[in-house]
Amino acid sequence: MPGPVRRIGIGIAEDPEKVLESANRMGGKFEIICYCSPGIINKKISGNRVSIAEQVHPELALVDDLMAGRIDAAVRGTLPANATLKALKKAAGVDHLERIALLETACGKKFLLAPVGVDEGWTVGEKLELIKKGRIIAKKFGLPEKVGILSGGRLGDIGRHPNVDASIADAERIARLGDATHCEILIEDAVETCGLIIAPDGISGNLIFRTLVFLGGGHGHGAPVVNISRIFVDSSRASPNYADALLLAASLSE
Repeated sequence: MPGPVRRIGIGIAEDPEKVLESANRMGGKFEIICYCSPGIINKKISGNRVSIAEQVHPELALVDDLMAGRIDAAVRGTLPANATLKALKKAAGVDHLERIALLETACGKKFLLAPVGVDEGWTVGEKLELIKKGRIIAKKFGLPEKVGILSGGRLGDIGRHPNVDASIADAERIARLGDATHCEILIEDAVETCGLIIAPDGISGNLIFRTLVFLGGGHGHGAPVVNISRIFVDSSRASPNYADALLLAASLSE
């Protein structure tokens, strides 16, 4: 017997046509509810599994329905990041969010990357938590379970700058405690064998993400939040489409 149809919510503020195109494309695979302000889009949408939920504050409605279980998973879509993530933190009862991005290089190599928020993954403990949760996602999507830890230089660079020394020391410790591999600064080698890559800090992780996706011809498929009890996939308003983020959310909710 087939399981119940999954209900996935996605937010719409800017670029409604782009989000709706993705929603209609995925609508036959699961039910999709588009959350938006009144008057943003035309309700006459093709596809019998795409519906519109108009709310004055769509980010609050999306988060409320997610946390109440009225939808199985949510994608931020083009809703504003600050308001949406603030509402999610409050509803989930956490003081920060931890995200792990599913990325793809221009050559088609997929891997997970964390931390990707500038305020995330700054301590050894936080990185170890990202490793633990990232391994679960990697296994679910058939990615290698090997984890690569990046640092600010090669081992031969020790002594060139105190910050580099500290970054290498942290990476060595994280690799030891997390049963991972210290790949030094060689991200180009790490992506060949590692399903999960841990950046030295949230700033460098965010720069890696933005460089790959916005300058390097790669793709960002969404970033699941991994320290809350419900499935929420963060997404960039600059994404060319949201089909992959919807698929990611649906897969994680199964």
